[in-house]
Amino acid sequence: MSNGIAQHESWWSRPAGGREVLQIAVPMVVTTLSWTLMNFIDSMILMKISETAMAAAYLAGIIWFAAISLLWGLCSYGSTFVAQYFGDGQPRKIGPVVWQGVWLALSFTLVVPLARAVAPELFAQFGHTGELAAFESQFFRVLCFGAPGMLAAQSLECFYSGRGKTWVVMIVDSCAVLVNLLLACVLVIGWWGIESWGVSGAAWATVIAQWWRFATYAVLVLQRANRADFNTAAIKPDWSLVRRIIRFGGPSGAQMALDVGGFAIFMLLVARLGGEEAAATSLTFRISQLAFMPVWGFGMATAVLVGQKLGEDRPELAVRATRTALGLCVAYMGTISLLFVLTPRLFLQTFFLHGEGAALPGTEVLTLQLMRFVAAYNLFDAVVIIFVSVLRGAGDTRFVMTVSMFMATLLAGGTALAVLYLGADVYGAWWFITAWVWALAAVYFLRYRGGRWKSMRVIDQIHYGHVDVVSAPKHQRLHTDEPEAAGVAE
Repeated sequence: MSNGIAQHESWWSRPAGGREVLQIAVPMVVTTLSWTLMNFIDSMILMKISETAMAAAYLAGIIWFAAISLLWGLCSYGSTFVAQYFGDGQPRKIGPVVWQGVWLALSFTLVVPLARAVAPELFAQFGHTGELAAFESQFFRVLCFGAPGMLAAQSLECFYSGRGKTWVVMIVDSCAVLVNLLLACVLVIGWWGIESWGVSGAAWATVIAQWWRFATYAVLVLQRANRADFNTAAIKPDWSLVRRIIRFGGPSGAQMALDVGGFAIFMLLVARLGGEEAAATSLTFRISQLAFMPVWGFGMATAVLVGQKLGEDRPELAVRATRTALGLCVAYMGTISLLFVLTPRLFLQTFFLHGEGAALPGTEVLTLQLMRFVAAYNLFDAVVIIFVSVLRGAGDTRFVMTVSMFMATLLAGGTALAVLYLGADVYGAWWFITAWVWALAAVYFLRYRGGRWKSMRVIDQIHYGHVDVVSAPKHQRLHTDEPEAAGVAE
């Protein structure tokens, strides 16, 4: 074999190898790290008010995201449609599918008043009282105004992420983080002589940043070149396309809602154990995002690559992209887990500086212990993220939803049983969620190994003459007759 061929077939340069995966994944990792940095800095800023303010904002943020996660899953699933249309050579269908997600996002404005109205009673149902409940309700009610903007921005982001143009997503989302940070400093700390708005100031900073993000994506998507090449001016509702998005994206959104909902209930139940347990659990999850969010970026890149390669009818490259991404994530997660065990204070020192708003010593000690649980499930979490991304990228969302229905119920019900009836402490709750992640990883690994996802599609593919797209490589289609629509293969 010549050196040129050997280089072409190397892990780095081959199709769906290291270079192609990293070209798409690295900007998404930077994007997710920017989200993590935003949350991290928000926590530091809110700690200047109190531990309770920080814990309340985190808990309310989780509940808020759980409330919108169904639509978030629907809107973000547009990237799978974009990826498969792009891989199948149907660019003119990309613009319309992106705008259908925006219409779904804006529909959430109808339920914003209801969500704001039920907030106080919602947190009271979990036994939260006093300052914690007041801060939670305040933060949640403000965040509701930002939900439509966040969801609409997520829909428009799919125009770039689905085509692998993730560097655009990186730039826009990083700028949104800077907007959020600046506003949080002004509205919470009280820069430039402005009186502090407290917890609500942090929420308003997030709301404004999300609407800014939507406006920026809208301007970019509607550029003249995009209107010409991808039909992005087709903003009218297309109900047949909306139904298809709901058909495939609905289970994906339900999966997101169930997973986040189960996790939110876990957090709320642990908060019943005491203020110290609530603060330590919130801090632990905030810190664990340093491990989780970059892998989430790799997961988004994996879903895009799987969608593109299946759109090209090259499932073997989808498998290769999956293995490449998983290998990189395991290496990263392994390193982070070691650091969590060997040098946990490295991640905590920012929160435990002396002065007003500094965390209490008991919270610090408990957080150090809880970080060991995160280290125990990090690698399994990577397996879950990557394999779920593969299934979503292929369109196997009904299975993902079914698993989530059972596992989210197990997480919420098991935690409630342990905390409310069996007298489990915070360590018992964390042992349970660790075993839950291990089991979830095993389920998705077995589904991936089954291979059914390789034959799935979410789009109408194209037949060129007598060449069937399900079996023909893309290069064979370029020299055949005019295309005609084909059905969706499941």
